[in-house]
Amino acid sequence: MVPNWITQRAMISPHRTALRFDKQAWTYKQLNEQSKQYASKLITLGIERGDRVAIYAPSTPAIIQMMLACMQLKCEMVLLNLRLSAYELAYQLDDAAASAILVADELVERLPETAIVLHRFSAIEAAAETPSLFNDTWDDAATMTIMYTSGTTGFPKGVRQTVGNHVAVATSSLYNTGLRDDDAWLCTMPLFHISGFSMLVKCLVQGVRLDLYKKFDEKTIATELVNGTVSHMSVVAVTLERLITELEARGAVVSPKFQMMLAGGGPVPESYLLRGFDRGIHIAQTYGMTETASQVATLSSEDALRKIGSAGKPLFFNHVRIDGALKPGDIGEICVKSAQVTPGYIGRFSQCDSTKDGWLHTGDVGYLDAEGYLYVVDRRSDLIISGGENIYPAEIENVLAAHPAVKEVGVCGIDSDEWGQVPAAFIVAKDAAQCTQLEAYCQERLAHYKVPKSFHIVEELPRNGSNKLMRRHLKDLL
Repeated sequence: MVPNWITQRAMISPHRTALRFDKQAWTYKQLNEQSKQYASKLITLGIERGDRVAIYAPSTPAIIQMMLACMQLKCEMVLLNLRLSAYELAYQLDDAAASAILVADELVERLPETAIVLHRFSAIEAAAETPSLFNDTWDDAATMTIMYTSGTTGFPKGVRQTVGNHVAVATSSLYNTGLRDDDAWLCTMPLFHISGFSMLVKCLVQGVRLDLYKKFDEKTIATELVNGTVSHMSVVAVTLERLITELEARGAVVSPKFQMMLAGGGPVPESYLLRGFDRGIHIAQTYGMTETASQVATLSSEDALRKIGSAGKPLFFNHVRIDGALKPGDIGEICVKSAQVTPGYIGRFSQCDSTKDGWLHTGDVGYLDAEGYLYVVDRRSDLIISGGENIYPAEIENVLAAHPAVKEVGVCGIDSDEWGQVPAAFIVAKDAAQCTQLEAYCQERLAHYKVPKSFHIVEELPRNGSNKLMRRHLKDLL
């Protein structure tokens, strides 16, 4: 059993600012009171303790109010991605078998036709309260959230994340980053994604402030970092590059009050890391996934330049090994053992084991060096096999991202009668004219078989709700 995070935090630090959004602020006491009020309204609308409910809403205080209300009722929350098509949403709603959907009013029309009862946020707000008592403790084995994988290897899986999984993440993170009274997380990651939700959990458990933004805006975020109003933030490669470009345009560096920027969602080009360090940003590459309820390994700031490109060492309570590796540097599938690992899935994949002999086989490819630092090479499903040679798209992307004419890049394999597959590069250009030099640039830096056989200038790259590159959709751009 663990304490009810909401009531426990309100008891310990009731008047501390918990949440800020668009010039508004709420204390932990206010969030606790709101959570019980909205939970009482949900009871009136027929939602019972332990029900499985879906939530479909943008990252505003309203979704946090609904999440906290569901936590008070010990409901299982299916967090729906706003970037999904109606077809994809229909699959997840059917697979999850949710009893109700809590939906922001402005998004109702985007939902597919469904027999599941809908509760608009405005209707919940207007509902009467049914007086009720709420538990001061939670079962650490109880499922709290369900998030669907991106479906890179087939149908998306509904991943169960328990109270204990989330506590383990918040605890491991604390051991890694430490804690100060003036800490504050700046959150531009969507709250339906594990990266965003884990920030909310960290703030509740650790008692620090969450500064929430509905979307990423590099100009606003750059100002916050320069002014030193927050201490931590999470990014993926594309948002990191946009932020750095904005700081470079201003000739600005971030405030020393800003402690750490966690970079995840896949390998980050080394050129981005170096540019970020020049702007005073302490960038810590991380490794994690939906099945691990967020980060399982993080590179410490003191090793940032010495081990550039590494995702660091496992956090204190975690173990990482490379399947089949006999020595440091051997590449294989990354396996994780941790209290953070999901106990399993729901729906179509409910009978599938999440671990084998206690180890989660991630589907990611990487290696450990002689000092035990993890390097993530790529997704196994994205591997290009050309003439019997293994080619990792991230390696090519890392080279191309350093070219001054390239803003963003994605690489995938396309069919070849001669070689089976060959790499193709898709470029969002800063300067399209200079992109004619990219093949020669790659020939100087990559083995011949790794050089892309075609370069395509595109307006944008396909990304999911957390801005992670979806390589399997690159071919659609052709």
